[in-house]
Amino acid sequence: MRVLYGVQGTGNGHITRARLLVKALKELNIEVDVLMTGRRGCKPIIEEFGDFDFKRGLSFASHAGKVSSWRTAQDFRLQQWIKDSQSLNLERYDLLINDFEPLSAWVAKQAGLPSIAISHQAALLKSIPNAHMNPLRRSLVKNFAPCKQLMGLHWYHFDQEILPPIIAHSLIEQTQNFYLVYLPFEDLSQITRLLKRFSHTRFRCFHPQIKQVQRIGNIDLEPICRERFPLALAQCSGVFCNSGFELPSEAMASGKKLLVKPLQGQFEQQSNAATLLNLGLASVCEQLNTQHLANWLHEDLQESVVFPNVANAIADWIQAGKWDDWSDLRQQLWSQVSYPSSVMLRIAELDQSRPAETPLWSKLKLKRAS
Repeated sequence: MRVLYGVQGTGNGHITRARLLVKALKELNIEVDVLMTGRRGCKPIIEEFGDFDFKRGLSFASHAGKVSSWRTAQDFRLQQWIKDSQSLNLERYDLLINDFEPLSAWVAKQAGLPSIAISHQAALLKSIPNAHMNPLRRSLVKNFAPCKQLMGLHWYHFDQEILPPIIAHSLIEQTQNFYLVYLPFEDLSQITRLLKRFSHTRFRCFHPQIKQVQRIGNIDLEPICRERFPLALAQCSGVFCNSGFELPSEAMASGKKLLVKPLQGQFEQQSNAATLLNLGLASVCEQLNTQHLANWLHEDLQESVVFPNVANAIADWIQAGKWDDWSDLRQQLWSQVSYPSSVMLRIAELDQSRPAETPLWSKLKLKRAS
């Protein structure tokens, strides 16, 4: 079997999921080629991907903590898109796996290649609450990177065809007295101005605008680093980040209390923030606000959410070749998820208060974390 893996390079979460799943596929002797698009700057070195293909593609642009439609349109290069589409030969592949990467998805659709979207965005197309999905947004997500099969990833199943998050499983380090801050879409000067107000609290802030490690008062400023960031995540007391998908997943699996700020104008992050808040998995702030941060710092530490090894399970399922049915895979994985008692109580409350026509969320039974 030979697989093409198309991955959106704009967010580190897409790349993290792809690294884990590509590694699991290769361990089963499945040949995997990777195409990354949407990432600006130099081609990164990612050991699991090998000598992967790297093209411009299409992605959403942001400015000052907001999605910018104008910058997104201005950044798109139609002639380059056409050239890259024509150069992408899919004849040697049996399957496309796609994590919200539009170039490979559209070429695969035109070529009739079997394709599976394995992404958080695919979950937003299911009947889940708080998805902030109007018809226009649904059409955008559905057609941005269209695939034949949609395997969505989310923190809860909502009785839909959704799987738990794909996360790295590593040892949890002893918690130290600092908070991890990762807000790459926010202005760095606004972040530091806010954190300086809490002079007795230590923060480690990673940001793409930071070029070298330095300390300013109570803040350690660090460039984004694949070695230092996971260690900081394992050791911190809590995480303050945008409401993407992968980092909150890793934070809750590591038992870190979580404060998220949704990127304005980005309905995926708005939906994530609402889901995290409603399930009792995180606190939410709409702005870089002193009172919100102060309230969160005084909250109790969080218990871990236990997620299984989803990457290995998906790799086994792909190797089996029955790509039209993942009901057994879904049941198997959700049966291994465990939530803190407070989250289980919140899920029960939401289930009882749901409108009669909505899905029965408690149909798939989950375990309380021991």
